[in-house]
Amino acid sequence: MTQVEIQAPTRNARAGYKVDVSRGQRVGRVSSEWFNRPADERYLSLTVLGNSVRARSQRSRTRIVESERIRVEASRDDAERLLLMLPDAEAPVAPTHWSFGQLASLVGAPAAYLRQLPAPLAAINLQYGLNSQRAEQVKTLEIQNGRLELRAVTGPDYGRIFDHELVEAVQKIAGNGTGDTRWKVPGVLDWSTGIYNPNVDISKDTTTLYASDRDVFLFLVDDLNPIEAGKLSNGDPDLFFRGFYCWNSEVGARTLGIASFYLRAVCQNRNLWGVENFEEITIRHSKYAASRFAAEAEPALIQFAESSPMPFVNGIKAARERIVARNDEDRESFLRKRAFSKVETMKIIDAVLAEEGRPPESIFDFVQGITRVARDKPHQDVRLDMEGKAKKLLDFAA
Repeated sequence: MTQVEIQAPTRNARAGYKVDVSRGQRVGRVSSEWFNRPADERYLSLTVLGNSVRARSQRSRTRIVESERIRVEASRDDAERLLLMLPDAEAPVAPTHWSFGQLASLVGAPAAYLRQLPAPLAAINLQYGLNSQRAEQVKTLEIQNGRLELRAVTGPDYGRIFDHELVEAVQKIAGNGTGDTRWKVPGVLDWSTGIYNPNVDISKDTTTLYASDRDVFLFLVDDLNPIEAGKLSNGDPDLFFRGFYCWNSEVGARTLGIASFYLRAVCQNRNLWGVENFEEITIRHSKYAASRFAAEAEPALIQFAESSPMPFVNGIKAARERIVARNDEDRESFLRKRAFSKVETMKIIDAVLAEEGRPPESIFDFVQGITRVARDKPHQDVRLDMEGKAKKLLDFAA
């Protein structure tokens, strides 16, 4: 692997790294996952997580059935119990919360309302919907989990990528995700000192490896090998780390996706700070999803993990060196020509002035000002639009 510039010897991986998180984007996707995951969905290594989702797949079976041949059963003695009898099945299958919602959607019934009904009434509504629809095929995913459960009901062309397939692709570059390769669960930023410490014990509270009965989400960084991309205004190195997160749902709850980026730090709440060069690939679970995963997503992940960061470093340096404004008139004209309003233009210039102690001059200055203002936008579409303009500027400089 190509050697890259690293931090000055006054700091090292054990002591931590001084970073400037006022620059770049803040990405909250990982923080949202971290906040919403209960303890039983948090894993301390890729090995344990992989074994869990692989065992789940091994206990599962998929088949295609005619929807009108599904029989809904309910017991008056147990108002909460609803079972399905599938064609040629040896025993009834119990729908999970997720598959019940998919089944209700299939017949055009509101799942939230059906869940409030006693099971016999919900069964009558579901059975009516299944019988009154024109005959069509559905794909089921069933699992033996102490009892036979229905995990998913999808269209017959649903291109299932199993969760363990994504985990295994990540394991090819990240091993157990705890430090046996350069890719690991991230450390934590100390806000009081501005020092990012990559050496944090992996616990249920700090892990970024998640799996539930309906999805997986993994976030890993290469934070023991900092990348220097130029200097800060005070002469300190501007340090970055590589990172990526990926997600999947084998039951149809979400697409498969991989996002790669460079970042300056991860805080205790698992927000990503100082993010640059964010790239994302998503694959819908359509008919050819499995082949697309093999041909696109997995190779892209491996390429990012093994490639040199020098194109990124050189792009940042080029943006720092490219001077596009030398006076107030130049600055305002530069931003207004790129569809920023007068108010936004003033905010961007003021943001750079406040953080750098001087008005923006280079493309990199403007990019940092735009992303700083974008953070304060309450509406996601507006924020993403501004961040997209910043990325175009950075790409233009490179």
